[in-house]
Amino acid sequence: MRIFKSGAVRAITAAVAVGLIATGCASERGKDGDKGGDKDTFVFAGAGDPGSLDPALASDGETFRVTRQAFEALLEHESGGSKLVGGLAETWSSDPAGKVWTFNLRKGVKFHDGEAFNAAAVCANYDHWFNWKGTYQSSAVSYYWQTIMGGFAKNEDKEAPKPNYKSCTAKDENTAVIEVNEPSANLPGGFSLQALAIHSPKAIKEYAKQDATAKGDAITYPKYSQEAGTVAGTGPYKITKWNKGNKEVTLERFDDYWGEKAKVKNLVFRTIDTEAGRRQALQAGDIDGYDLVAPADVKTLEKEGYEVPTRDVFNIFYVGMTQSKNPALKKLEVRQAISHAIDREGIVKTQLPEGGKAATQFMPDTVAGFSDKVKTYPFDTDKAKELLKKAGEEKLSIEFCYPTEVTRPYMPAPQDMFERMKADLEKAGITVTPKAMKWAPDYLDATEAGSCALHMLGWTGDFNDGYNFIGTWFAGPDKQWGFDDKKVFDSVNAASKVTDPAGRVEAYKKANETIMEYVPGVPISASPPAIAFAKNVNPPKVSPLTQENFAEVSFK
Repeated sequence: MRIFKSGAVRAITAAVAVGLIATGCASERGKDGDKGGDKDTFVFAGAGDPGSLDPALASDGETFRVTRQAFEALLEHESGGSKLVGGLAETWSSDPAGKVWTFNLRKGVKFHDGEAFNAAAVCANYDHWFNWKGTYQSSAVSYYWQTIMGGFAKNEDKEAPKPNYKSCTAKDENTAVIEVNEPSANLPGGFSLQALAIHSPKAIKEYAKQDATAKGDAITYPKYSQEAGTVAGTGPYKITKWNKGNKEVTLERFDDYWGEKAKVKNLVFRTIDTEAGRRQALQAGDIDGYDLVAPADVKTLEKEGYEVPTRDVFNIFYVGMTQSKNPALKKLEVRQAISHAIDREGIVKTQLPEGGKAATQFMPDTVAGFSDKVKTYPFDTDKAKELLKKAGEEKLSIEFCYPTEVTRPYMPAPQDMFERMKADLEKAGITVTPKAMKWAPDYLDATEAGSCALHMLGWTGDFNDGYNFIGTWFAGPDKQWGFDDKKVFDSVNAASKVTDPAGRVEAYKKANETIMEYVPGVPISASPPAIAFAKNVNPPKVSPLTQENFAEVSFK
């Protein structure tokens, strides 16, 4: 799952009338306070504000957590797992070349505005995205369309990729056929993305009347995406209100939902941006659940009787090296030395929740394509010193950026994790210059622009395909890494073009081995982020992809 592009962050900042919310606020609480069984409102706290009510314009988890309850894609993931299952399409298939995808659609499905779901609606969505113009073609606005389907009918942005989407045909009322120009490792997984969830054709006609605009890096999103009333999906909840002052989005059960109805009538997502604030709000009874529990709070909450399930591991935390920022990083021995210098196991034991693992490559072992044959770089300070001497960099001095004001699923305590790694590097004789930066937009801007020689980042997978991890970073030149190595890029891209699933997995293993021979950065860890619920809550199945379905929630 992608982090915010800076432009998107700025736009959100501009659009949201930020108001400090007291954690004791109960504006959307159930009618009966804490009585449990009679409650009709479930309040859940996330770490950040959503950016848009139209998921097609988003690329971040906080937005998708909200929209996922209201919008459904052709494919979904099994509840609590990473296996693809039918969504709005009951079944699907592709031709042997992986270019023609046929979806047999679910019948009897209605949109929130009363429109009928059918093949024409599917094609209306894909054609709408393909024909985006102007600011919609900015990667900050249409990141996932461009990642999965490439560019547009007429590319206006010089940085827009070559279009891979070819056409969508409503073969009959309940059969949609989507064709692409080239096979892609992003399919069929891409059909499950929230950003490609299906909207009502009536709503899309209204969307098309409004433009996104840009002034410098700042983007103003269309009005329909910033207030409830126009967006319409098929999900178990419909969005009824976005109170930006209170930092709350309210949803109401959709009684005409085609599947099992939501168990709780009202659903509220509230932003509380600190771990301690979210924990205190739960303990005070002001919220019914929250995400990204601090590892140190897990045992405490469990002892107090709260439900604190942990998700399966599906993320990677890493130290990035930007070779263009510090020439010493162009030397293989220096990159190897930094890898040997960092005590991954120490970070896992002291900073991550139970179930965390030291990483050997840029994907967790839960993703098909993980290789047990990659070159590894165990913690060895003497080896690091030896490699630096061999490289003629015994007096290496390097800038190391780290973020503030943020918690991520893979990075629960950024400053503490940074301090441990800084100490490790200094033991190996490396002089570290710390550079603390506010997460958004400063830190994200700097890392994306390649302005930090060393930096900390991570990734939570969107779907279970290796390309969603290594293809994100190593399919071609990227300013974040600042290198150009044909062998690495070719290995990743070759894997992405293998249409046989078993063959593709083997190709990903080879690509991982090639990447770790080159060692462009240091994969540090993979960890299971925790989520907490009140004592009177029957939680949903927790998802390794952080794709919980809150229609499963009920009160005891």
